[in-house]
Amino acid sequence: MPIDAAGLLDSAQFIASPNCDERPAGTEISLLVIHNISLPPDEFGGDGVIELFTNQIDPQAHPYYQTLQGLKVSAHFFIRRDGTIIQFVPCMQRAWHAGVSQWQGRERCNDFSIGIELEGSDTTPFTDAQYTALAALTQCLCDHYPVKDIAGHSDIAPGRKTDPGPCFDWRRYTADVNRGDLFLAARHISIGHEKL
Repeated sequence: MPIDAAGLLDSAQFIASPNCDERPAGTEISLLVIHNISLPPDEFGGDGVIELFTNQIDPQAHPYYQTLQGLKVSAHFFIRRDGTIIQFVPCMQRAWHAGVSQWQGRERCNDFSIGIELEGSDTTPFTDAQYTALAALTQCLCDHYPVKDIAGHSDIAPGRKTDPGPCFDWRRYTADVNRGDLFLAARHISIGHEKL
């Protein structure tokens, strides 16, 4: 999975989102943030997420979409249920995925993070193909950038966000990536009887 100097993954479909900007000068990418998303909620396989991230969502297409009018959001990557990866923002740019957020005492997580959206919800298990793609993407990103931590959206915006949700298997993801040190601060894995 080569990534070019701009942070484009060669194996991903690239659909440019206008919802991005430059990271603050000198900012290193040190955090990966895992999310879930489905549009309409709990429905998979459609173009709702693509339309949202490209500001093309039709508020008349579904009652829920009326709540999204004027929302300008994006993520760097979106992993479909079949493991297909779509990239919306080059890694070297700032995607608008985290919102009001804080990690390890630092606010504005968009500044120093890469956002990865999994097609899913808080109530539906993720697929084997998604875990495989997520692990490969994570390893690739860790090889290219000084990633120190991996957290869920719920970790950086507690009380405001719940994703990637209770159906996301942090232990499996940690084992697949084989870099437990990246997950310790988020306290999603255990060693022995002590939850970190």
